[in-house]
Amino acid sequence: MLLLWLKSLLHHVTKLCEISPLTSGGHNFCFSTFLQEFSSYNSLGQSQFSQYYTLPPSSYVPAGLPSSDDHSIGMGVAEYSAVKSEQAAPAGLPPRGNLDFFFFLKRIFLWDLDETIIIFHSLLTGSYAQKFGKDPATVLNLGLQMEELIFELADTHLFFNDLEECDQVHIEDVASDDNGQELSNYNFLADGFNGPSGGGASGTTGGVQGGVEWMRKLAFRYRRLKEIYNSYKGNAGGLLSPMKKELLLQLQSEIENVTDAWLSTALKSLLHIQSRGKCMNVLVTTTQLVPALAKVLLYGLGDIFPIENIYSATKIGTYCNSPKVTYVVIGDGRDEEFAAKQHNMPFWRISTHGDLVSLHQALELDFL
Repeated sequence: MLLLWLKSLLHHVTKLCEISPLTSGGHNFCFSTFLQEFSSYNSLGQSQFSQYYTLPPSSYVPAGLPSSDDHSIGMGVAEYSAVKSEQAAPAGLPPRGNLDFFFFLKRIFLWDLDETIIIFHSLLTGSYAQKFGKDPATVLNLGLQMEELIFELADTHLFFNDLEECDQVHIEDVASDDNGQELSNYNFLADGFNGPSGGGASGTTGGVQGGVEWMRKLAFRYRRLKEIYNSYKGNAGGLLSPMKKELLLQLQSEIENVTDAWLSTALKSLLHIQSRGKCMNVLVTTTQLVPALAKVLLYGLGDIFPIENIYSATKIGTYCNSPKVTYVVIGDGRDEEFAAKQHNMPFWRISTHGDLVSLHQALELDFL
């Protein structure tokens, strides 16, 4: 299943450039003929950074934790104000047919989300508490509270009730069905759309599932979802009640404390990549797209990952050869490593704080 983690992204990146012969600089290029470089890559030799694995948990000091009176609800992202180089790559993926972008871009870092950048799922399963010697009840309680916030945000503001059964890999997947209608006064509650059933409120017609009208209403929801994400990517608390804002701040701080600044440590690498020229961070997760977006917002990562750079691999994508870009996969599991090897991509495993520290060191030394 996790092999799809990469297949979907490669398919979508290729689609962005409409695989067809194009001319640039007097030479003809066809993306379908491009092959991955570095075909002999295996898992990266992390052992060369073993000296960084021995750092004790006390050395991971949370940086930029929000205070209870902070008006910006973000997990310390603003505190890591990386200065982008003049030749830094654009944050988001390009529109279709933009060949020049991929000749400019050299390296894409494909990040897993849970237990790689953030700690969430293992809070609920108890595996984090067991592995790192934390109090199981405390850790579970934090995970349950964050889970409640994630689904509240997804259901209330991100149309998850409507979109759960018609999930997409990428935010633009149904954009071609959008007729561009103004949505500022559009009533999503009364348009008759009710997920894949096509049903709706009494007296309304949602259209036949997969039909033109139904797909148009689906596209409206994804367009509005994109607008909400872009409006609140640096301030997820703006979507919450005052009480829930305070709860989010408290959870962010307590999770960062109990995980020994895991997120802050991961942010160092994310921001280093973001500040580089010709490099890009892309998030690929097996979580459905809408809950994944809710996690990104609530963990304060909206400014790190433009919505165009977030993919859900829960649906099968058809594999196509990708542009001549080096991909580096960063994840926590053997499935991700296997998927990376299947596509001859370098893989960096994240299982401890030391792995995050050594990743940052490797980036600083230009080994990645």
